[in-house]
Amino acid sequence: QVQLVESGGGLVQAGGSLRLSCAASGRTFSSYTMAWFRQGPGKERELVAATSWRGDNTYYADSVKGRFTISRDNAKNTVYLQMNGLKAEDTAVYYCAARSGWRFTASAYDYWGQGTQVTVSS
Repeated sequence: QVQLVESGGGLVQAGGSLRLSCAASGRTFSSYTMAWFRQGPGKERELVAATSWRGDNTYYADSVKGRFTISRDNAKNTVYLQMNGLKAEDTAVYYCAARSGWRFTASAYDYWGQGTQVTVSS
């Protein structure tokens, strides 16, 4: 079992930055693919970024490439999402998720956090 708790969301002006953190419990954290998804108002949940268990593979949605960076610290059981150059369209609830293996669809993820709200004002 893995429990995930996100933090770091908030209200920011367009062009600003935020760093989300996801703290995981469970001694197998380092073996999981970790990902950040988001769900905006009236939209489906979408994958934003993912990192493999060693951090040597990463994936980014086209909409965030060059602006967002995912990273992980297995010693701290934590994954991060650094978000720069935020836009109004980045407004969403951001979720941390975990699974064993490299997959990109929400339905493939076994463990989810409760979500943290990110609001970008234009």
